Amino acid sequence: MSAKNSGPLKTAMLLMSLGEEASSRVMQHLTSEEIRKLGVHMTTISTVKREVADELLSAFIASLGQESDLVVPGQHFLKNLLPNVLGDEAQAMMSKIELEREKIPFKYIQDIDAKVLANFIKSEHPQTITIIMAHLSRDKASQVLHFLPEAIQYEVVDRIAQLEMVPPDLVREVDEVLEKELLSLGQESHRILGGIPAVAEILNICDKRTGEGILQLMEERDAELAEKVRKLMFVFEDLASVNDQGIRELLKEVRNEELTLALKTASDDLKDKMFKNLSKRASEMLQEDMAVMGPVRLSDVEAAQQSILQVARRLEKEGRIILATGEGGDSLV
Repeated sequence: MSAKNSGPLKTAMLLMSLGEEASSRVMQHLTSEEIRKLGVHMTTISTVKREVADELLSAFIASLGQESDLVVPGQHFLKNLLPNVLGDEAQAMMSKIELEREKIPFKYIQDIDAKVLANFIKSEHPQTITIIMAHLSRDKASQVLHFLPEAIQYEVVDRIAQLEMVPPDLVREVDEVLEKELLSLGQESHRILGGIPAVAEILNICDKRTGEGILQLMEERDAELAEKVRKLMFVFEDLASVNDQGIRELLKEVRNEELTLALKTASDDLKDKMFKNLSKRASEMLQEDMAVMGPVRLSDVEAAQQSILQVARRLEKEGRIILATGEGGDSLV
């Protein structure tokens, strides 16, 4: 039997080799947590090879009475076994086991506060941080990036840009470093986790100061990479390139107060774009509001712009508008 098989996995195969009745008697002496762990392993076993059973059950080989592999699927075996062990609680335990199998790497850390998570991982190797960040949602990754020390912000972003296919064994290894209550085992497939589009999306969502700081450093160290990232980024001023129909769709979703604040630092081209796609009365009211607006914090303006950009990205996903980046993309016909 392979030495890589864990203790719980060996135990699961042993119980399957013993049969449902004997296994139920054994499992009656286990805790719920031990049953859960064994159950998760059982559901991953399709067969128990004869040579494996021989090794596990050498003391009972005479009672096996079969010349072939044990071909009872682990999930079926477990469903029949649990009622004998847990009675009315069997279905609830099976549901927990099924949920455990569906977990993906780093799923739990999505709910951890970004600052807490950044402090938790900041001492890890940059490659470890990169793999974790690549598994986060883009919103969460941008928040965590903001709280990481500036000394490693660029290095992590640079590694994400270079990251493509990550072997599942490496993901599991990183997963186990942070495991326990934070992490769970995940899917067995390679996943495209990073790349330049991922970096552009993360920096798009970052606050402007963090994003620009990283891009400036990137330009100093790798101008070509910085240019590729910038081409894929979509900033507030790029709304001027959205067609009129798209702007009208966007304006339906944006509050007037937010638009007024966001246009405080906008170019004349973008302002004109917005004005002409509003009704005459709405345009006049917006211009009046802007004229009487006093000094405001730059951070508030940028926050309003980011909020509108988030609406624009949602509308793009819904197919209601087209956002053109510096990359150009397909022509509209």
